[in-house]
Amino acid sequence: MPRAILISAAIAAFVYIALCLALFLAQRSFIYYPQPRSAAADNTTLTLIVDNARVLVDTRPRPGSDAVIYFGGNAEDVSRSLPTLADAFPHRSLYALNYRGYGGSTGKPSETALIADALVLFDRVHIDHPQIMVVGRSLGSGVAVHVASERPVERLVLVTPYDSMAEIAASQFPYFPVRWLLLDKFESWRFAPRVSAPTRLIAAQDDEIIPLASTESLYKRFPQSLATMTVIRGVGHNSISESPEYLPALRRTP
Repeated sequence: MPRAILISAAIAAFVYIALCLALFLAQRSFIYYPQPRSAAADNTTLTLIVDNARVLVDTRPRPGSDAVIYFGGNAEDVSRSLPTLADAFPHRSLYALNYRGYGGSTGKPSETALIADALVLFDRVHIDHPQIMVVGRSLGSGVAVHVASERPVERLVLVTPYDSMAEIAASQFPYFPVRWLLLDKFESWRFAPRVSAPTRLIAAQDDEIIPLASTESLYKRFPQSLATMTVIRGVGHNSISESPEYLPALRRTP
């Protein structure tokens, strides 16, 4: 083989390895987009200390034993989601987790950190609210499924959920070994069979971020006697909550 070809192949290999390394080092910047807490937010705030991190939870207390715990998307200020949740569940206390690095919470987000914080939040809320509905949207759907697989959740609602973050990432970076490089895989399909709560999946027909096929694949992993799926037509990943069908889908008993 001519020396020039060997040199070119070596350079190409070096560049490819360098790109893989860069992708590995920067991967969490592609997953998490921390948002500040809205200056206009007037919600009560609960503070949790988990592994030396100060994690803030926006809350709207209500009388009674029923509550909703909400896990939002990767670029979401969850304080802005409480009015919609209050419309959907007016008689339940609301708890929305600000991931580490989001909304005034300290620390850095990761799958391990988000799951740890979510379990601590559930255990704290469960002291006062034995009936807890867990709602997860987009990134938060992976957190919600994990929590529901380990805790006595009353109901589980997933908005634009995925079967695996690793699969989504692999489709976006098809020329790189993403499944090996990814640290935060959020493999919801592994935990779905362990969920014993009635579950509703709400998908956007024209979702440009999480393919409908990914949601359908996750749906098949739940015990079919417990899971139902609703597809809202004519909306995308971020516009689904603007549909008049969205609130009724949230409220509907799985």
